[in-house]
Amino acid sequence: MNPEANWMRKTLKPGEAVRYWQLGRTAQERFDVPDAPMKGEMDPFFFLTKVKNFIPHEYPCRTIFAETYRGKRPDVRGEFEAARWWMPFGSPRLDLSGFWFRPTRLATWTRTYIEAETAGTAKIRLGTCGGAVLWVNGKEVGWMAPYSRNLEAKQEFELPLVAGLNEIALFFDDLAERDARYFYQFDYVSGPAASVAIPVPVAGHVAESLETALDGMHLDRQHYFGGDITVLFAEPLPIDVEVNVTIEGDFMSRERFDFDFSLPAGAKSLNVGASEKAPADFRHLRVTLNAGGFVASRSVGVEICHAARQGQAPASIADRITETLAEVSEYSERDTVRAFARLASGRAGPDTDAMIEEILPSIEDCHDCADFSLVPLIWSRTVWGNDINEKTRARIDGAILNYRYWMDEPGNDVQWYFSENHALLFHTSAYLAGSLLPESTFVRSGRKGSEQAQVGAERVRAWLDHFEKWEMAEFNSAPYFPIDLKGLTALAALSPDRDIADRAKAGIVRLCEIIARSAHHGMVTAAQGRSYEHTLCAGRSLELSAVARLLWGKGFYGRRVHCLPQMAVCLRDHGLEIPASLAEIADHQAGRHQEWRFAQGENSFAALYHYKGKNFAMGSTVHYRWDEWGYQETVLHLRLGDRPEAAIWINHPGETIQFGYGRPSYWGGCGTIPRAQQYRGLAILEFAAHEEQPDFTHAWFPRAEFDESRVSGSLALARSGDGAVLLRAGSDLQFVTEGPSAGAELRQYGRKTRWIVRVCEAAGLDSVESRFGGLAAKRESDGAFVIEDPEYGTVRFRADGGVEAEGRVIACADYTVKGEARMLSAS
Repeated sequence: MNPEANWMRKTLKPGEAVRYWQLGRTAQERFDVPDAPMKGEMDPFFFLTKVKNFIPHEYPCRTIFAETYRGKRPDVRGEFEAARWWMPFGSPRLDLSGFWFRPTRLATWTRTYIEAETAGTAKIRLGTCGGAVLWVNGKEVGWMAPYSRNLEAKQEFELPLVAGLNEIALFFDDLAERDARYFYQFDYVSGPAASVAIPVPVAGHVAESLETALDGMHLDRQHYFGGDITVLFAEPLPIDVEVNVTIEGDFMSRERFDFDFSLPAGAKSLNVGASEKAPADFRHLRVTLNAGGFVASRSVGVEICHAARQGQAPASIADRITETLAEVSEYSERDTVRAFARLASGRAGPDTDAMIEEILPSIEDCHDCADFSLVPLIWSRTVWGNDINEKTRARIDGAILNYRYWMDEPGNDVQWYFSENHALLFHTSAYLAGSLLPESTFVRSGRKGSEQAQVGAERVRAWLDHFEKWEMAEFNSAPYFPIDLKGLTALAALSPDRDIADRAKAGIVRLCEIIARSAHHGMVTAAQGRSYEHTLCAGRSLELSAVARLLWGKGFYGRRVHCLPQMAVCLRDHGLEIPASLAEIADHQAGRHQEWRFAQGENSFAALYHYKGKNFAMGSTVHYRWDEWGYQETVLHLRLGDRPEAAIWINHPGETIQFGYGRPSYWGGCGTIPRAQQYRGLAILEFAAHEEQPDFTHAWFPRAEFDESRVSGSLALARSGDGAVLLRAGSDLQFVTEGPSAGAELRQYGRKTRWIVRVCEAAGLDSVESRFGGLAAKRESDGAFVIEDPEYGTVRFRADGGVEAEGRVIACADYTVKGEARMLSAS
């Protein structure tokens, strides 16, 4: 050690995690295994986890990897070379989680120092999903190798510490398959009085100031529809700093935009540039500071929508179809969906061919989610093949013939076959690809195209049987409506069998009805079976907003789409008709209120309640997995007024790192699912978090998007237009003013927390507080919650999930897949 080195020092108490580390670069290498078929079928319950939030399906690559490495000392490779510094920003874990489209071995070296006041033995607890080897002062002290995909294991080690600085080196690795939880947590259970110290190439106080600047860093807005994107630092930068800003989309996006800046000492903000020139959609901005060789990063998230350029939607459906195809053709992400829109609207040519060529490698290599790209590619090849150049067309045919269409065909990929949306696309692709090339041999199955089409048709019919009986397993989910619509529109347009085409059209109409019933002025506002931060924290740029614009003239366009141009072509060329009556339902302007009750998923495992008027909408789950570990479920979601951004949902974070890759994540899903019950505009949520989970629940509460709001003690109120909400917490609320969710987050601390939610119509908050400020829940001996509501009277939320109010009894058994919509008076 260089005795002149600078150090950052942090206190370390027994029971706390060691949170500060130096990071080496992560080595990545493909882990290919011999091609082999798999056994299995679509699993409509895959995310109803039995063990924490662990998904049990295992690929052959994991089986072989585990047989080779599980329970054995990890294969240590490489050596430590500091590349950057890990700052915790509230997370106890060093977390490098992400998404890998092929099986990939990961390996990372890290280092820190424990500075002990006296010599002695420390006990630490290491938690990770992969493998790890631990050294103290150059001597190996132990290893662990559970290698259980995304399921954390914990093991204790004893560290012989000397007085003063002790070097802690840790190597960890794993096999990444799709979404991978690649992290470790290093808890200092007991030991000598100590602190954490890490060497830095600048003065320690400078490094700490840079950490503080990043810790509280946020954007000046949560949504940009124009104007400059501005990063605000929590305190002035202490020295001159080089800054890199990387703008990325969600985990499926292949776009990345890098910008470099130089900031002088004292700078308190960074102008990234005009939002009109930035890519639309919900984006992560990864801000990396380099100050004299000290490199640290943090991500913030933001929605960008080019609403001003788009303007109002055309009045006629024909003009909206033309607009949709033009928008996707010119402004969407470069992929096969954009190429499809260009071919469908007479924009063929070298650039369109290039878009296809750019995506073909992922299809040829059977990347996860390649089925999302394959469906519009097969459609394009079938209908507009002569508009694609001969070389590209031949490569498309080669990709189609060599693709793996289902798990019973040999392969070594990690495509996700088990969820309903992927299953539809695999079967649709096999059916339509076989129909396209009936005399060619499909390499993996060994079948002629005509035989492949027959197998695909059988599986499509079985999928439709399940859908028609139980509908969406990933219930009411904003990101998965478009995927189902992608498959169904392709079937409606291209199916050689009339029965399949007709059933697909009926499925499209049904999904559009569900979207309309669950929408607030075109924006889906409801409980969802699977959600992500990027689908919750955005509104206008979501694809369902563009679908609503196409169908009903109410919405906006984002950049990444799946089904939108296919919907437009189905409407234009293939006789698809969406009932005109759905427009008034999607954009509810009536004085009366809609109560919508229905169920989704096999055996109706998800019952859903939705209530909306002109000025508000709120939806929630009914008696859904109370107190169990969650996955990606959003259990309550509401909107106010006419502004899509005036949205609120309440959840228990699955992790404390913001904009991470957890399922559940910080905003997407619930670590523990609460008891949630709703009657009309009144709802109650009670959370009972597990001990190892974050100790707070929170509400997305974007104050800048409301016309007025208040937060005081355990009460929060907000109004947008003539819609208002009151939130009554079980304890005082903390409004977050720093960090990525500054100005948009209310926290309630405690492992047991309660929220009462009341939406209503009001012209001001004084009347809301005077009417509903006294709302309180009384728990009766039979487990029921009773709330006296000024308008509904006594509302009894029963322990069996049923509700009694206003002379009505709504039991869980009353929820059907078909559903029931009732119009009720406003009061």
